[in-house]
Amino acid sequence: MTDMTAQMIEEICDRIKTVQISDSIPSLSSTTEETINSEEESVSNRIRQVSPTQGPTLPILQKIICLSDKIQNLKKEHSNLSDQVKTAKDSFLGPPNILDTLQKLGNEYELLRKKYLQELSDRKRLYNEVIELKGNIRVFCRCRPLNQVEITNGSNYVVEFDSSQDNELQIISSDSSKKQFKFDHVFEPEDNQEAVFAQTKPIVASVLDGYNVCIFAYGQTGTGKTFTMEGSPENRGVNYRTLDELFRLSQERSGIMRYALFVSMMEVYNEKIRDLLIESSNQPPKKIKQTAEGTQEVPGLVETRVTGTEDVWDLLKSGSRARSVGSTSANELSSRSHCLLRVTVKGENLINGQKTRSHLWMVDLAGSERVGKIDVEGERLKESQFINKSLSALGDVISALASKTGHIPYRNSKLTHILQSSLGGDCKTLMFVQISPSATDLGETLCSLNFASRVRGIESGPARKQADLSELFKYKQMKKLNHDEKETKKLQDSLQSLQLRLAAREHICRTLQEKIIMMMVRELENQLGEERKTRLKQETRAFAAAASQSTIQVAEKEKNR
Repeated sequence: MTDMTAQMIEEICDRIKTVQISDSIPSLSSTTEETINSEEESVSNRIRQVSPTQGPTLPILQKIICLSDKIQNLKKEHSNLSDQVKTAKDSFLGPPNILDTLQKLGNEYELLRKKYLQELSDRKRLYNEVIELKGNIRVFCRCRPLNQVEITNGSNYVVEFDSSQDNELQIISSDSSKKQFKFDHVFEPEDNQEAVFAQTKPIVASVLDGYNVCIFAYGQTGTGKTFTMEGSPENRGVNYRTLDELFRLSQERSGIMRYALFVSMMEVYNEKIRDLLIESSNQPPKKIKQTAEGTQEVPGLVETRVTGTEDVWDLLKSGSRARSVGSTSANELSSRSHCLLRVTVKGENLINGQKTRSHLWMVDLAGSERVGKIDVEGERLKESQFINKSLSALGDVISALASKTGHIPYRNSKLTHILQSSLGGDCKTLMFVQISPSATDLGETLCSLNFASRVRGIESGPARKQADLSELFKYKQMKKLNHDEKETKKLQDSLQSLQLRLAAREHICRTLQEKIIMMMVRELENQLGEERKTRLKQETRAFAAAASQSTIQVAEKEKNR
């Protein structure tokens, strides 16, 4: 047993030396490695073949057996790792022109990116050109169905629709004559909110493209203006659906554009602007101011960022609760103010860094009706007068735009003043004229349709994309500040030069003054010297004369003696 153990120990020692040599010489052939591996296996087998009948295994032999197993496992792991490294190396160094391929792919990516930007720009341009061909000022007419009271009273339909024409309607006058009106689209009483928004949707995308858009509803009280604009939780209107579409499009474009949406809500009540997102009813009226970019803003107006349609709906409900309503003979819950919902869209192109800032106005105008018809008095009469005044101002603005006069009277009303940048000009405007089909409302229906026809007759110029001028304004301010600093430095240098010249002149003046003073002192001294000499001469003469006189007198006295 001892001899066999000693023999195995010697074989293992020889094997260890062989492994050391193979580690120090990495260029051994695969045949040599296979021979070494076979020898290791034979040694291991011989160690394990020791019969237990030959006596207990020595501790050193047990350790040798364990080490032999570990060596075998390590060799297998080494072999596997070598194969993996070789495979990875072959796959990496396989294509000889991999760097050229990467460079080519980079160039193709840059070319595709430029083409994509160009296609995106062309798509926006063509899309907005299509909208402009349809008209930057579009007018839709929507007729509500007869209500239960009108049906009970037996009111007749005075509105006729042509199923083959979706942009025309006829009004049956009291003398049975018919008057035809033509708009961009006419919605019949059977058309639902989805059909209305389907025609509105194309103009919504223009807001994200950087254009100002204004959507407003006009018509007499009780014709469904608020229903069209706001709707109900079960049947939501243009306001909610428009914002929902804005969120959908902004998410769709999130790979190339980053948008931020802000919502404000206000009302014009008795020619005073109130913030509907402030719960206090005693808030002071807001004022309209013109910004440096030439747009109209309301300082202090609450502007809330929204990230989803639920945020918008909560704001709309809050603002609607704060809006001024009252009862008239035409409508139990008549809107007594103009409600303005403003959505500010700030966009930034993630590829070229271009920024835009545009406004979407959605306006639910108060009911237009004659004061005598709605039978109101007191505060309601005052509200109606202000409503008609602002709507009349809106009509004056529309007429001035239609006739292309030089002066547009935007400032005649708070309503037209705040909407100045969104009426005509370089924005896109959509008007819903709401009418009643009842014969009892024939006069108001004709007034509304005539007004809408005047709006549709306005010829506007091409819409203009609104860039975010805040950065440009900051740049101009910085440029002006730098210019002012340069001018200030020039003035300081000029002042310093003048101060030096003044100091030099003062020095010269002091020197001249000193010289003049010295000359005057010398002249005075000379004059004093001359005067002293003259006085001495005079005194000498006087003394001599007095002496000679006294001598003569003495002589005469001696003679007389």
